Amino acid sequence: MHLISRPGPDEYAPHFQPYIACIADEDVVAVMAAQLDEVQGLTSRLGEVRGDYRYAAGKWSVKEIVGHLSDTERVFGCRALRFGRGDPTPLPSFDDQTYVNETGAAARTLADMAAEWADLRRATLSLFRGLPAAAWARRGIASGATTSVRALGYIIAGHTRHHLETLAARYAP
Repeated sequence: MHLISRPGPDEYAPHFQPYIACIADEDVVAVMAAQLDEVQGLTSRLGEVRGDYRYAAGKWSVKEIVGHLSDTERVFGCRALRFGRGDPTPLPSFDDQTYVNETGAAARTLADMAAEWADLRRATLSLFRGLPAAAWARRGIASGATTSVRALGYIIAGHTRHHLETLAARYAP
């Protein structure tokens, strides 16, 4: 069990609060592990025919959302690694819209993109499962804000849950 207590508001930028709030009194690592099946199941149910679907003009397609989940997993996982290892180097922000525009999602299959995300999530799980207890409390600067490793775990899990809920509510037939 990785019963890591909820991060305090001084451990993350305020705009991450909605993602933190998505995780109740749950084992955050167990939530991340369960999301492997949730994402794979939902993308399989949506299928390739829905991969390019957008529920409204200007909204991301299903494949773009999955690509966004992969990009975010990489960025936030890297932050957790660096802060967890005590690296004091401030880390820059990233523009998720620019990243989505560069995923090449339209030329890929949804299954391939979901498999890529699953590979990344397994690596994230290995990282968090292997963290020494003291590493969870370590902090660093990302996007100009103090962020703890503990908060990054909650943000990663909460961000994925947020997008799973959006996919189920707005993209499922």
